[in-house]
Amino acid sequence: MTCPSAKAVAWCYRGGSISAEPRINERIRVPEVRLVGPSGEQVGIVPLAKALELAQEYDLDLVEVAANARPPVCKLMDYGKFKYESAMKAREARKNQAHTVIKEMKLRPKIDPHDYDTKKGHVVRFLKQGDKVKITIMFRGREQSRPELGYRLLQRLAEDVQELGFIESNPKQDGRNMIMVLGPHKKKTEAMAEAREAQAARKAERQGTAPAAGAEEASADTSAENAEA
Repeated sequence: MTCPSAKAVAWCYRGGSISAEPRINERIRVPEVRLVGPSGEQVGIVPLAKALELAQEYDLDLVEVAANARPPVCKLMDYGKFKYESAMKAREARKNQAHTVIKEMKLRPKIDPHDYDTKKGHVVRFLKQGDKVKITIMFRGREQSRPELGYRLLQRLAEDVQELGFIESNPKQDGRNMIMVLGPHKKKTEAMAEAREAQAARKAERQGTAPAAGAEEASADTSAENAEA
């Protein structure tokens, strides 16, 4: 007996000869199956020929849903519709997947009030989006001998945004920098859902005000015509 090469075996395990698709209709090669009806009702163990006959009567497909069972479990369904709905569900699941992102904001120990407010605004926006924020205080020259300046600044920022986030990683010195990580109270999925709701509300509001504006113009035209009359 000739043994397959390692390359052929690897190709096989990558899916070259093993299909992920379930067997359907005439591709099912067993003497009998445990049949499930189109509405989920248990029909029982029947010969394969009988199951295929029922599939033709219902104008559906016989789909093997549990190949490792003894006998295999098959269901009567519209396989094309099933594949389409499964693809849509998978697409929606990928769309709703939340990936937490770590944003970074850099500050100087002696930052002026205007710049601080601007930086804080960015941190607020990131936390509202459900993202973590890495705050880096950059020391230069003699500032390195005053680490308490950076510590106080980080504590101040954490207090200013405490309604949106919390200190996930306490301030720590890293060479010339001091780093703190803020985590959002809201999960990424919640932030995404709220953003979609707000977008839908704005869209509905625009659509609702457009007819009103048109009605006002029509009313103005009518008033003008009456005045001319």
